[in-house]
Amino acid sequence: MIASNYKASLLALAIAGLLGGCSLEGDDGQDGATGAQGSQGESGANGADGQDALQGIALSVIGRATLNAQGAAEIVQYDVSTNTIYVTNSDTNSVEMVSTAALTTEAMSNPITSFNMTTGTSLALPTEIDGVALAGLTSIALSGDLLAVAVPADNKSDNGYILFYTGVSGSAPVFLKAVEVGNLPDMVTFTPDGTKVLVANEGEPSGDYTIDPEGSVAVIAVADGVPADTASIVDFTAFNNQKAALTAMGMHFPNPEGRTINGVTITTSVAQDLEPEYITTNNETAFVTLQENNGVAVIDLTTLEVSIVGLGFKDWSELNIDAQEDGEVSFGKYAGLYGVYMPDTIAMYTWKDAPFLLTANEGDAREYFIADDFTEAECTAAGGQDFDDGECLAFTEEVKLKNLTAAPGSLLEALQINGDIDDLRVTNALGDTDGDGQYDAAYTYGARSFTIWDQNGLVVFDSGDDFERITASIYGAQFNNGDDENEGDSRSENKGPEPEALTVGKVGERTYAFIGLERMGGIFIYDITNPYDAFFVDYINNRDVTEGLTVDDAIGDLAPESLLFVAAEDSVTGLPMLIAGNEVSGTVAVYGITAL
Repeated sequence: MIASNYKASLLALAIAGLLGGCSLEGDDGQDGATGAQGSQGESGANGADGQDALQGIALSVIGRATLNAQGAAEIVQYDVSTNTIYVTNSDTNSVEMVSTAALTTEAMSNPITSFNMTTGTSLALPTEIDGVALAGLTSIALSGDLLAVAVPADNKSDNGYILFYTGVSGSAPVFLKAVEVGNLPDMVTFTPDGTKVLVANEGEPSGDYTIDPEGSVAVIAVADGVPADTASIVDFTAFNNQKAALTAMGMHFPNPEGRTINGVTITTSVAQDLEPEYITTNNETAFVTLQENNGVAVIDLTTLEVSIVGLGFKDWSELNIDAQEDGEVSFGKYAGLYGVYMPDTIAMYTWKDAPFLLTANEGDAREYFIADDFTEAECTAAGGQDFDDGECLAFTEEVKLKNLTAAPGSLLEALQINGDIDDLRVTNALGDTDGDGQYDAAYTYGARSFTIWDQNGLVVFDSGDDFERITASIYGAQFNNGDDENEGDSRSENKGPEPEALTVGKVGERTYAFIGLERMGGIFIYDITNPYDAFFVDYINNRDVTEGLTVDDAIGDLAPESLLFVAAEDSVTGLPMLIAGNEVSGTVAVYGITAL
């Protein structure tokens, strides 16, 4: 089902080497040529136990709360000892606590507009630490009695902090300490044993590229419930001379090398270009998505040695994709069109004691603005790439497919002659294989799917075109909606449904993946008990999709940014739960999970 043009054995060496006590690191010389990745194995035919599990679980909304602010509820965590949901509130720069104590297994009668949970204690965050002004929080994590809060600095050139609070088990967290990490901490998590805190420091550039920090991962040791005063920083400087090799693995480096913006000629190292997004971890190894670069970093948590692998591309000549916004369901298969996986969330689980990784393949383009109040003359003088009604664009890699210069006789030329997907957003940083300014193929953002990868770096399962085909079957032309307004087929030319949130949980003897769609909304459920026989189970979307309604009309839960599975033994209802933080609607939804 999936074609990929990268050398997958590099991921095999990276993961197997780390698990076996050795590592593949930067500056160790280039690897020899490797064989091409084999094609994806076919999904199983749902044998006896597969057929039983096909109707194995059902989800229903049993709880909802609102933060009364659109764009507020992004990241959710759950404290088992107090049955409390912790959720970020970006509107008030606080952490809200929502009790689930009154929830039962009974489904809500009107889950679109009603609420049966309320916020309790609100933890207001400081605005400065040690004289450093802080921006708003980005992420939270819980482990035992500790709450970790990721907060960037307000000044782009300063490092951010992890704020630690203790007293979670008493529902009254108090400030413990702040630990400096890297630039723009965007995600924080604990190892399962609680002995380490891991932080993805994204290190995005400023809008005009005058400041471009290095991306990194911070590791903070925790002993007897007390975090260390300083963090160890895992950086990527060892890979600064390996850009060509990483590109050959299927990675993506779109920064504006050589352009002059505000009088400064841009030079960008690999370490500056890499932007860690999300982390999954066991107690020995961490896996970090490098979303915009289409890669994964693998970190040995004992030695802090790091390896990087590219994820390659998905071939849209073999699968259905709706890449045109014509108000209809318009699927096609296109030779010369590839998807760049660019995963956001990553998760891990085991099968037969072997590790498997799951990625939500959202996609993301690089685009930065110098200012939003310039005249066109001011924008031109500053070296802006584009100007539109005051907005001066410093840089974007995103173009429409029709605006690429096609090489004569290429597959891209055939796509442009056909004209069906002229307005599809693609990157101008891929497809020109010989650097002559003419493109042979087009590469669009994301894979509109989730993927299971084995420890050899091979695709075990990909949901293919399921997300679009299934939502199109349910909604017709109302599919591929945006996340704040019901306008059908409004995202087909721009990453489609955008799978972003992802988590894994076990119900009875079966293991399930739950994938949230940022744009269309809703949650897909797959049985992944056997990764070689993974299959679709159900899709649920707590949203009114009536054409023309907007987020202001209270149309349900919009843009699931994070998902969290709560096992039956940890749930207040005695049955498993799934908690969703819905960013655009500013709501928290709790789904009860019933085994059938």
